[in-house]
Amino acid sequence: MPATMKGPGIFLAQFAGDAAPFNSLPSIARWAGDLGYKGIQVPSWDGRLFDLQKAATSQAYVDEMKGVCAEAGVEITELSTHLQGQLVAVHPAYDSQFDAFAPASVHGNPKARQEWAVEQMKLAAKASRNLGLNASVSFTGALAFPYLYPWPQRPAGLIEEAFGELARRWKPILDVYDEHGVDVGYEIHPGEDVFDGATFEMFLDALGGHKRCAINYDPSHFLLQQLDYLAFIDIYHERICAFHVKDAEFNPDGRQGVYSGYQPWLSRAGRFRSLGDGQVDFSGIFSRLATHGYSSWAVLEWECCLKHPEDGAAEGAPFIAGHIIRVTEKAFDDFAGGGTDRAALRRMMGIE
Repeated sequence: MPATMKGPGIFLAQFAGDAAPFNSLPSIARWAGDLGYKGIQVPSWDGRLFDLQKAATSQAYVDEMKGVCAEAGVEITELSTHLQGQLVAVHPAYDSQFDAFAPASVHGNPKARQEWAVEQMKLAAKASRNLGLNASVSFTGALAFPYLYPWPQRPAGLIEEAFGELARRWKPILDVYDEHGVDVGYEIHPGEDVFDGATFEMFLDALGGHKRCAINYDPSHFLLQQLDYLAFIDIYHERICAFHVKDAEFNPDGRQGVYSGYQPWLSRAGRFRSLGDGQVDFSGIFSRLATHGYSSWAVLEWECCLKHPEDGAAEGAPFIAGHIIRVTEKAFDDFAGGGTDRAALRRMMGIE
């Protein structure tokens, strides 16, 4: 049967803070529900909102969290492990920057930091199952990304070795997710080794087509790369398990193109915008996803170099709600149809 997409949802990572209502799950859930959101995507690393260890080991804690959300009129859409997933694979060039994603006890120790990240990922698999969720969202991390541009010329086998190692690190994690019946929807994102369709295929091949390797679809990153984000849905729809609704714009000129010249976000040719303020064809995206039967959540990820986040959040719920297509269960021309009569069909074709 046809299924209608769920939403609107909102990713809480960009809104969480130390001041109310953004500093606890009960208050931020009420804030989201009051804006018209039906779901919240929870950053699993933010202890102000969520205790990942407890969620993985205590059903009572999980039931309490679900009750808090229900009272606010929302439910948890997915757990996000973007920061922990990033740390599964870190090129040494990024070590100092990514230490901030992990506890101080593992700073300056890449091996210990990776072991912490792997354990976090496995906890999120268990927590997702305890919450009754079938999908989560994350990043792949990166070993090859500093070599994105092929100059200086890459040594033969460098990329293959990078993706082989990436898969070796992720397969045991994905096996745990498979044990718990949860997909990992990787956000296809520059800075990760998996940043477009070609690299996703390389990763998937290195994993032997692992059934839990999935996609968190975010068109904003594709628009900034000038990738056909509608065709992407046609090609990879069977692997799309989550959807970040995020807008962007690309305005190249005589000084900047895709790489945007190291400029700050406000001055870049490619930059993220609040929903409806950018260039992403959301009518096309929602139609294409509905065509292919996507029935999971549409979740706002707010990132904008201009608009205040609270304004972006307030505008996001009605924007998403207005784009969700209630899928029809009947054909528009059913009124003109009739029953099947094989003999009549054969007469229409002149078959005796």
